[in-house]
Amino acid sequence: MPRQELFEKSLSIDAHASSMADSAEQAIGGVTSGQISLGEQVTWRARHFGIPVRMTSEISELDAPAAFTDQQVKGPFKKFHHVHEFYDGGEGTLMVDKIHFEAPLGPLGWLAERLVLGWYMPRLIRVRNAYLVGASAR
Repeated sequence: MPRQELFEKSLSIDAHASSMADSAEQAIGGVTSGQISLGEQVTWRARHFGIPVRMTSEISELDAPAAFTDQQVKGPFKKFHHVHEFYDGGEGTLMVDKIHFEAPLGPLGWLAERLVLGWYMPRLIRVRNAYLVGASAR
């Protein structure tokens, strides 16, 4: 897929919601459909591990079609920062995701990061990216 097309699809609220169907993720505030842009926010409602979760994130950096960053403004994490990078490849586009997150609750959060979030968060990103390019990553 061409870099510009994949970059734009990655900013699509509708594509993100479709890619996260397993967790019933829905945009319920801010930009709730179409493409999100620099400085705009979206509030997501989802279920992970049977627990209802809300998270508001903002596009804090945007360098089309090379990269953008979203970060949590309000939500379940102590910190959540996600950089999306796009590189022209030989036969398509290489997507690189750099995620930094910290769970709340001190030692309990640290334990959750090591036991669950450390594998769960990268899996979510793989599923989302596979959806965007039309592949399967389950």
